[in-house]
Order: sequence, then C-alpha cells, then structure tokens
Amino acid sequence: MKINTNQFGEVEFDESMIIHFKDGILGFESYKKYLLINSGSELFLWLTSIDEPELVFPLFSTRVLMEEYPGPEGFEAFGIVKLDPDPLKITVNMKAPVYINQDEKSGFQKILDEDELPIDYILFKEN
Repeated sequence: MKINTNQFGEVEFDESMIIHFKDGILGFESYKKYLLINSGSELFLWLTSIDEPELVFPLFSTRVLMEEYPGPEGFEAFGIVKLDPDPLKITVNMKAPVYINQDEKSGFQKILDEDELPIDYILFKEN
C-alpha cells in the first residue's frame, strides 16, 4: 500500500503497520487509521492519517520530559507538538497525550486531570 504526503512524498507501508484509533484524535474523530513515520530525526515521530495524508501530527515522547508520566501499561505516551519557525516557541501538549501500543497497533488520546501538566510545555529553552 502507498500514500502520498507533502512532507515525506510517497510512503509505502503494509497493513500490519497501521495504528487504529477507535475514537480518532480530538477534533479529528472521523480519521481512525494512522501510520507512525520516523523521518530519521530522533526528535519527532509523525502520526500521519492514512485516509487524509496531509493530516500529520508531530509527536514527542513524554518520557524525555517526565520519567513517571501517567498512562496505561503497554502504551507509550506522546505529546502533540506545536511547531514554530522560532525553536524557542515550539511547545508540547502534555495535558492531552496520544497513547500508542505498538504491539496491538492501537492508540487513543486522553485529556488528563493532572493540573500540573501544561498544554504548552516549551520544548527548548534559552541557556
């Protein structure tokens, strides 16, 4: 199977790589099937909709920022990144993570109750 994206060009994949989001992503509930694309950068992964390949969410592992991040066993937590041309304005949503289970090829997004988790965590800070 193949999809064409603006960001990565033609991407080839097989059915076993598809991650199913039963309820979609908040605001994009009708899109249920995604690929997790590694662009070669160790910084971000790209959650790309199979049904709408221009719908792409940059993801950042929450473990890098917080070792004991809440979440169900077997799932890895990612924050959706808000990109900006100014690196000092790039933020990660720690309040509504995307959880992905690579073994089961399933995922979901959840808004957490923890008050201390920010919606716009600044990823890069000036020295």
